[in-house]
Amino acid sequence: MTAVPVPCNNKLLAALPEEVQRRLFPCLEQVFLPLGTVIYEPGDALGQVYFPVDIIVSLLYVLENGAAAEIAVVGNEGVVGIPLVLGGFSTTSRAVVQSEGYVYLLSEEHLKKEFDRHGKLHALLLRYTQCLLTQVGQTAVCYRHHTIEQQLCRWLLLSLDRLSGNRLIMTQELIANMLGVRREGVTEAAGRLQKRGIIQYRRGDINVLDRQALEQCSCECYRVLRTETDRLLQALAPR
Repeated sequence: MTAVPVPCNNKLLAALPEEVQRRLFPCLEQVFLPLGTVIYEPGDALGQVYFPVDIIVSLLYVLENGAAAEIAVVGNEGVVGIPLVLGGFSTTSRAVVQSEGYVYLLSEEHLKKEFDRHGKLHALLLRYTQCLLTQVGQTAVCYRHHTIEQQLCRWLLLSLDRLSGNRLIMTQELIANMLGVRREGVTEAAGRLQKRGIIQYRRGDINVLDRQALEQCSCECYRVLRTETDRLLQALAPR
């Protein structure tokens, strides 16, 4: 049987001093979230934050006509529910589980109590917020200036960075919804990558065969985002 992840599988929680962990960890609630679970919708009041441990969550902006596009992805490097951290209490985005797994929930009450100490959790969450804002801005630029193939490569790489292997369970239709493009465009781009031996795709199962080639096919946006994430993770490392 696969072991259930523990709180320290989330890098933010793992970086907290033992004193803070002793206060917070008993307040965490472990929850399994299946693929496609909607964590919150635009306008929802947030009563808790979510610390992913082996799960990927997509943050999407939704238009009035129902169309949507991904603005960021969150994995075990971060937390879902940043508006609550910043005192907004509600959000303009939708959060959807892109790859199923476990999260740890922390209530608004316990989050605020620890955050207001202005200690390590306060510093880490603000640093992560900067990382997330960089991702949102760079993603917007990517949609405007880069090809669907480049966007697909960026998306695959960001997802792989938050998983333990080289395999993704995701249909082309769902990817198209994430990128805000037509499914045919994703099908053509994935087909070209498969012909070049970079990925193998079969009925919603994507296996990356050549990570280096995938990075070469991606746009500069992935490198910018990877650099910012690495900078965050370096700050989380024990000194």
